[in-house]
Amino acid sequence: MNSAVRTINIDREPSSGDFRSAMRHLAGGVSVITVGRGKEVAGMTVTSVSSLSVDPPTLIVSINRESSSWPLLKRYGFFGVNILTADQLDIAERFAGKDGLKGADRFAGAGWITRASGVPLLVGALAAIDCEVDDIVERHSHAIVIGRVLDVQVSSRTAALAYWQGQYVAIDQNKDAIRLAEVSLPAPRAPREIDKPISKHRP
Repeated sequence: MNSAVRTINIDREPSSGDFRSAMRHLAGGVSVITVGRGKEVAGMTVTSVSSLSVDPPTLIVSINRESSSWPLLKRYGFFGVNILTADQLDIAERFAGKDGLKGADRFAGAGWITRASGVPLLVGALAAIDCEVDDIVERHSHAIVIGRVLDVQVSSRTAALAYWQGQYVAIDQNKDAIRLAEVSLPAPRAPREIDKPISKHRP
């Protein structure tokens, strides 16, 4: 089978606005990245976390090099990935800088624990992952950080927080599975006459 290949000439480079609009169509899970130790801590809200390898457990995250978390991540070489539940919207907005809080002030009002690295991990998160920096690739405004997983804390909760089309969206595994089943599965058909069992009468 022959395939046709067309060459399309592009008159202009895509603008940052065009790219931003396109990426709004990509739904992403919301996580808070935490760095630092003791009172010298910082964090940010991201949707750029992705698994890289299962063996060994490794993940990647993209971090803005202008953020307050960047110097602490490079200094200590560890970070936490806290995958948020659907009811942790206030934490997502706080670490996104909505109320103007910075540094350790963003951690107020929530419970935190530390594991091997000493980085704060969020109590009640869907998953809290303790990571050691394995490698950093710096490109343009951001850096791709590869993290070797040191410890994982997993919750039994199922409702996650996602970001899509410029707003936060709650995803509930149980409720949404039922809704999808209702719209995707065909409605049961009424039995036809020929489907009914034929009773046999003795003469």
